[in-house]
Amino acid sequence: MRQQALALESRLEQLQSFSMIVPYVSAAGIPSAAQHAIARHMQASKQDLREMLRGYQAWLAQNREGPVTPAEAQQRLAVVRMRFQRILTQFDVFADALTQRSEHKNGIWLAGLDVLAADSLRLPPERFKAPEMLTYLDRGIGAAIRRARTRLPGGGENPVALIRIPRERMVGHGIGSSLVHEVGHQSAAMIELVPSMRQALQDQQAVDPRHRHLWRYWERWASEIISDLWSVSTLGISATIGLIAVVTLPRAFIFRLKMDAPHPVPWLRVFISARLGNALYPAPQWRKLEQLWQSLYPLEGQSPAKQDIFHQLLQHCDEFVSLCLSHRIDKLDGQSLYGLLFDARRTPARLRQAYGGTAADLDQLSRLQPSLAFAVLGQAAADGRISISQETHAIQELFAIWAKRRAHALSTSPQQMSLNPTQLARPNGRQALAHGGMYG
Repeated sequence: MRQQALALESRLEQLQSFSMIVPYVSAAGIPSAAQHAIARHMQASKQDLREMLRGYQAWLAQNREGPVTPAEAQQRLAVVRMRFQRILTQFDVFADALTQRSEHKNGIWLAGLDVLAADSLRLPPERFKAPEMLTYLDRGIGAAIRRARTRLPGGGENPVALIRIPRERMVGHGIGSSLVHEVGHQSAAMIELVPSMRQALQDQQAVDPRHRHLWRYWERWASEIISDLWSVSTLGISATIGLIAVVTLPRAFIFRLKMDAPHPVPWLRVFISARLGNALYPAPQWRKLEQLWQSLYPLEGQSPAKQDIFHQLLQHCDEFVSLCLSHRIDKLDGQSLYGLLFDARRTPARLRQAYGGTAADLDQLSRLQPSLAFAVLGQAAADGRISISQETHAIQELFAIWAKRRAHALSTSPQQMSLNPTQLARPNGRQALAHGGMYG
């Protein structure tokens, strides 16, 4: 048992800092603030385990001739080993986000996605300290986030926000839809939006008892709907089109309605996204998208009871959307959710105006804020003004531009641990568009 404890301690010392084992070009790197935060967390976890291992060895030495049974010693060793496995799990959590930075092209993509994620947080920087946002790739069809300041496996607070992006999303503007949805979860947590929204929906059940069963559905789905709202308010119609790509599933899954599920039923979720988009940025395109979705997944064939509840929810959706956007945020001195998220630059007309008409016009796009540039490209794709291959090429180039600018800005300003993403709109940090308020 003592030999096993010594072996664990030896293995622990082999866990080196990521700065010593992860090579990548500077443009694919992460801000020093994120590096330091991860390093401090891992060092503290290693020290805790080191003390536990040495304490176990001391306990064995003191009780070598005592009444301690082999079973008791083995039980204590098993607890230490479990703690060691948790440390390795935490190491792997961060390794996923860092080792991919050394992959050719993928490293630059991830650095560009980091910049896009930071820009999509969309909270007043003077009031909220933005966490570092790190992205990484994984299998599957859905994105996910491990929010900053939440508990890690085995204990301890996550020092950064880690966003998992499915590899199959790495084509076109759909990647932005998934990314900004996950950023919405982080933003909502920072302003404590979900609890207050759910309370408002609970209150509505008492005010409107005739529709209590519908308000209960909205309450259950509040967290995911808020994140979908964050995405559509940031990216416009490309957010809903990206959502369609995620929920394009066999009919058995599209119409699966479960009261205990956190996500809205996929068939209804697309309609909710379109209704939110139309409430923020009214235009005929939203109704056309609804008609398209309905033609892809007609309700015919579902049971009469299921069709009835879907029709009820769809008819009630506009009332829910109105309540959602008028919701007041205590953390923002009572500002409405509409006031926070509406941005005049992101209306369909303004997005069309901002697109120069050619995919090669990267200079103009690169002068925009990253999330706004994505919205412009997404609108152009929805209008059929740009092909998928042209759009993908433009996104690749933008990622490279943003990654290089961030690396340059951090290298020339070493005193800055991290940068406000709006500083990267141009190499010199000036805002590209003076008109339009980002926070409505």
